[in-house]
Amino acid sequence: MSPLFKRKQRKSRLKFYDFEGQPLKEGDMVMSLRYDLGECRIIMTETGYAYESLATGEKVHYAKMIDAGTGYQKVRKLES
Repeated sequence: MSPLFKRKQRKSRLKFYDFEGQPLKEGDMVMSLRYDLGECRIIMTETGYAYESLATGEKVHYAKMIDAGTGYQKVRKLES
């Protein structure tokens, strides 16, 4: 017996782009424009994406890095 109403699967609305519009993914190296993190690596944690500072090891959740005006992340992707 199937349920009367099924939930539709939604695609993630997460805009995971750097400040210049380049797409970001786990493992990318970025330069943080907030929180004096310096160079960071994007990692996946239990609660979602996070930025891990290479200098201090500090981790910041991606939601704290969202620019209110554009919805993009306040980071610049570094060329690898």
